[in-house]
Amino acid sequence: MSVSTAFALFMKEAPAHAAAWSQAAQALGAASSLDAKTQALSYLAVLAATGNTAGVPFHAQAARDLGATRQEVASAVLIGLPAAGATVIASLPAALAAY
Repeated sequence: MSVSTAFALFMKEAPAHAAAWSQAAQALGAASSLDAKTQALSYLAVLAATGNTAGVPFHAQAARDLGATRQEVASAVLIGLPAAGATVIASLPAALAAY
């Protein structure tokens, strides 16, 4: 899986920060009561709702690799539509490109 250009630069130029970020993310994931696929779909929903489209391709592919269908990924992206509005629609092309 490929990461965004910005995240790749972050890992290259600030390896200690990137390692700390990765460790925190892994610990938070391990603390979750959700199964891995549900967690991946939920994370996509948060990315879309916050307008953080840079992480969508990586996390959509991760969700796909965990067994999420194209329809599940689209639904995860669009679930925030009532609360976040059309902001979530911007993530849809990148999310579905994983398929």
